[in-house]
Parts: sequence; C-alpha cells; structure tokens
Amino acid sequence: MRKGDVIAGISVAGLMLPEAVAYAGIAGLPPQRAISAAIAGSLTYALIGRSRFAIVSPTSSSAAILAASLGMVSGNPAMQAALATIAVVLVGLAFLSASAAHLGGLTGFVSRPVLRGFAFGLAITIILKQLPILVGVPLHASDIFHLVGALTLSLPRWHLASVATGLVALAALLLLRRIPTCPAAFLVLAAGIAGSFALDLPERGVAVVGKVDLVPGWPQLPAFTMLEMQRLAELIVPLVLILFAESWGTMRAMALRHGDTIEPNRELAALGAANLAAGALQGMPVGAGFSAGSASESAGAVTRQTGIVAALGLALLMLLGSGLVAHLPEPVLAAVVIAALTHALDPAPLVRLWHLGRDPLIALGAAAGVLVLGVLNGMLFAILLSLAALIRRISTPTVVRLGRLGDGHDYVDIARHPEAMQPSGLMIWRPAVPLFFANAEHIFALIAAFQAAEPATHTVIVSLEESFDLDSTALDALMEFDATLRTRSTTLHLARVRDGIRDLLHSAGGDDLVRRSSYSVDDAVMSARADASR
Repeated sequence: MRKGDVIAGISVAGLMLPEAVAYAGIAGLPPQRAISAAIAGSLTYALIGRSRFAIVSPTSSSAAILAASLGMVSGNPAMQAALATIAVVLVGLAFLSASAAHLGGLTGFVSRPVLRGFAFGLAITIILKQLPILVGVPLHASDIFHLVGALTLSLPRWHLASVATGLVALAALLLLRRIPTCPAAFLVLAAGIAGSFALDLPERGVAVVGKVDLVPGWPQLPAFTMLEMQRLAELIVPLVLILFAESWGTMRAMALRHGDTIEPNRELAALGAANLAAGALQGMPVGAGFSAGSASESAGAVTRQTGIVAALGLALLMLLGSGLVAHLPEPVLAAVVIAALTHALDPAPLVRLWHLGRDPLIALGAAAGVLVLGVLNGMLFAILLSLAALIRRISTPTVVRLGRLGDGHDYVDIARHPEAMQPSGLMIWRPAVPLFFANAEHIFALIAAFQAAEPATHTVIVSLEESFDLDSTALDALMEFDATLRTRSTTLHLARVRDGIRDLLHSAGGDDLVRRSSYSVDDAVMSARADASR
C-alpha cells in the first residue's frame, strides 16, 4: 500500500465521521446507520469501482431526499427506520438493474445547468435546516420559508452556548480549509470533544451526539401496508437519480482532471453493490459525495486503496473512540455540514451561464424548484425541467439558409456570412436540429413556405447533417415534402445523407429520392445542376 493512500485515507476518515453523523441527523436516523454505511460503502466500492478519488458514503443530498421520502410514507419512527433499510436495498437493486441494462448513458438527460441549480437550492435548504441545531432551538416546519420565519421568531430563545460552539467550529473549519492536506473536520471534531469535556458543555445545555452503537441488530419490520411499500418504491427513483448524478459528476470531473478512465455502467454496478452492503448493515443510501471526493483528491490519493484506508480508519476510530464521540456537540456537527456545503453556494457557475446566455433560467428554475417545492418534489421538477429544455430545443423548427463561401467547397450560414453566394435558382437549407416526429413537419412546412415566396427557385437542397436517423413520422414528412415540391415543378435534393437514412428511404420505396441524395452539399449542388441541364 502506498504512503500517499495511507495519508489520504486517514485525512478522509477524519471528515467521514462528522459528516456521517450529521447526515444521519438530516435523514432523522441514528448516527450508527450512517457510519456503518460509510464503512461498508467505501470498502465495497474500492473493490468494484474504478475512480481512485471516489469515497462512497452517505451524502447530504441523498440524506435530505431520504428524509423527505420517509416523511411522505410514514410518521412512525420505527416504521421509518425499517423502511429506510428497505429503501437502501431497493436503491442497490435499482443501480444493479440499470447497470445490467446498460443505462449509464441516461445520465446525460439531466443537464449540468439543472444539476448546478439543484445543488445550489439543495445547499441552501440543508444549511437552513442545520441552523436550529446550531442555535440550540428545536424547530419543525413544513418548508424552509416557515422554517426561516420560525427561526427568526425564536431569536430570544437562542441558546448562547450552542451558538458560540457552532460559530467557533464553523470559523475554524473555514480557516483550516485554506491549509492543503489539513484534516480540518477531524481536528475540529477532536477540539469539539475536548471542549465538551473541558467546558462541561452538556451541563451548559449544549446537545451532544450521545452513545453510538455500531453493532447492527436484526431489522425490525413492523406491519406496513402495500400502499406504503408502493409509494416508497416510487420515491426510490429520485433518490437513485440524485445519487448517480452526484456520484457521476464527482467521478467524471476528477477523472477528467487527472486523465483517468471510468465507465458509467461499471460505476452503476459498483454503486449498487455498495448500497446493498450498506443495506445489509441497516445503513443509509451511499454515493460518491463531492466533499469527500475533493478531500481525497487534495490529500494526494494515488489508488482506490485510499477508500479502504478511510473505511478501516473510520471503523478503528469508532472502536477505540466511540465513548469520546458520544460527547461531540451537535452544533459542531451542524458546522461541519454547513462548511462542507459552502462550496455549493458559489454563484460563479450560475453567473457563467448568464454570461454565456445559455440555460441560466433553467438553472435558476431548478434551484427555485427545490426551495419552493421541497427536496423530493424539487428533484422531480429539476428532472422534468431538464427534459423539457431538451424537448423545446430539438422541437423548435429552426432552419439555416446556406451559401457558398468563395470558390471553395464550403457552404455556410448566409445570415452570419453575408459574403457567401447563393447559387442561382437553388435554395440550400439546413435544419439546425435533428429531424424527428415533433419537428419534422414544422421544418419542412417552413422550407416549403420559403420556396413559395421565391417561385423562380427550381431546386431545393436540404442538408441532413444534423440527423443521424429518421423515425417513421420524419420519414413520412420528408417524402410528403418531396411530393409537395414536385407539384410546384421544383426538385428536392438531399445533402449529407448518411447510409442508414439511405437504407430507410430504400425500404420506404424512395429509390428516386436516394438517387437525389449526396454525401456533401457541394455534390448536391453539382447533381442539381446536372439534373436541371438535362
């Protein structure tokens, strides 16, 4: 085992403990569930996964979605604990099924702007939910707006010792973060325990973690209805999506920075096995969180053995120091969560989208969805927003008119290149999006309207370079467009036609249209001129 992996693993273990306890609090579960899940998840992933930086353990976003899911299913703590175990197992099975079906590529349907907006809104939500713990006032609210109101009204009841403990821990975390390879969370954890003893914080009214029992018992399954199980199964989908989106985003970003190779379907299988292992220990859902992965990267991880060292280090820490961990002040845990999420509050990615003029409203909509609708419904809204943006973009009937650039073979958009020449008697159009059932008829109707406005045009060339294939609706629309032009004594030629589309035209009886198909725009122009001269 390499020295770099040992050092990085120990550093990461110092972060995993307070984060695990804090994330268990977010989910409303005992801390041992998150600690057991972190140990099992990291060990299992290290054996199967391929990212050398990924640390698979409970994450803030999955904990928040799990809490929302369990709250919608049952308000009974015993029932929620049992259903949480079932949920983890279902998550693992869902990941393994997705891997077997090679569905890793579906992650691309949730766009990065949506993920950034969701992460921004989720970070605000989780931080706000940690504030009652930090100020030592138990508050319960249906949404964050009521929570902010209740927190403001409770100002006279804020516990000064808890506030001071949390703010000192938060300041220390933010300052120590500036020191490379410094296990800030571990040092603050140790200082919090020492301060709890030295200042007798429990006697001063500061809440502490309490006893953490790592020995798992047999899961207790109280009576539950099939309706509750059905609703839980439905709520697993957003949990799986956010876990893989968060995990894949972390893995891929770090792999790109270091030239590593990872494969989504392999990672799906690794995450599935890690969640099954966590479920076997009655843990929580696990994924490759950004904060733990970043800590592994900055600490100098060399191989996946970093995750093994981190898991064993966490287990050893609990075996030798569980009695000390019981005295850890809860405001310190709240500070750890807040500090870990401050990176997600950086507005730079959203500002960049605004400057680019691409998808800023989509990102802001995803953030607003989490804040207004809650974590679970916000995640579903973010997914729908991503798909809606995709559908809107590819269904918009946009076409570009092409002209010849100089004496070469290049044909470009004449709106951007006014110097480009349009061949006499010809119209050359290029749909700006792939043709499919939602846009094909609109696009061909648009081109037909342009041709009707210029009746001297005897040939229309349509470049299909954006279309790799055609569905039956787009195929029918193309052939109907060809027939419409013929009634106007105008000939249709196709350019940049791929072999698959040619085969499809053959199968549909469009042999004559295949004859009028070319592999380039310049070839189509020459073919059209040859036909016109006959």
